[in-house]
Amino acid sequence: MSRDRATVWSAYLLVGLGALLMLAPFYFMFVFATHTRTEIFSQPLPLFFSDAFMDNLKILMTRLPFWKNVGWSLYVALASTALTLFFCSMGGYAFAMFEFRYKNALFTLVMATMLLPSFMSMIPSFMIMAALGWIDQHRALYIPGAASAFGIFLMRQFASTAVPKDLIEAARMDGCGEFAVYWRIVLPLLKPALGTLGLITFIGSWNNFIGPLIVMRSADNFTLPLALRSIQNPENTEWGALMAGSAIATLPLLVLFVIFSRQLIAGLTAGAVK
Repeated sequence: MSRDRATVWSAYLLVGLGALLMLAPFYFMFVFATHTRTEIFSQPLPLFFSDAFMDNLKILMTRLPFWKNVGWSLYVALASTALTLFFCSMGGYAFAMFEFRYKNALFTLVMATMLLPSFMSMIPSFMIMAALGWIDQHRALYIPGAASAFGIFLMRQFASTAVPKDLIEAARMDGCGEFAVYWRIVLPLLKPALGTLGLITFIGSWNNFIGPLIVMRSADNFTLPLALRSIQNPENTEWGALMAGSAIATLPLLVLFVIFSRQLIAGLTAGAVK
């Protein structure tokens, strides 16, 4: 075997081992979702699927309004994704195509917000939501982050290469208003970046735990991460039920990633290169 071929096979082996290590937690989560709490802590550790999934799901639904929590997670994730795509695409398009006073300074300020640790905004966020009367309201989970710095940056980078200025000028000469230019011409050209940002935003919102922990109060309004955390206690946690809920919460994200992984990578690459 030549040295080059040995190098290639070594690389495949390392990548394969890394993939197995990363997939192991997901595998055990799905396995434990089909076992009772007693079986999970038995020796030896269960390595294969069993038949207790429906029992675990029944336990989960007796302790939580589970499907309502699923519905709220879906609602918040979709609302967050729609608002983020709308405002970030407008902001990115403006920074890429318009010339205005203090443009570079404003863009630098937007990017500087990415340097702030997220925990620094917890107390101010709670105070603002309380002042607005949005405590225990789902709007507090998707409106504040509707114009993210990362989204504006991604849209600006992509728009600067994908949207020809001549096309914009031609549309204006034909009588298109600024919003019509954005809606009819710019948005279709931004589809790859919109798909990438939409997927990232949806996954981030679906997995968000800190945001609901700060503002949500009633179990009927909890999103999935907070709802699943609420049934944990040091003495009587039904780990099989918890794993069943976690598996149901994770499955949509795995499906989305498998379907759109190439688009995600392509969109990030295209948006990062000018």
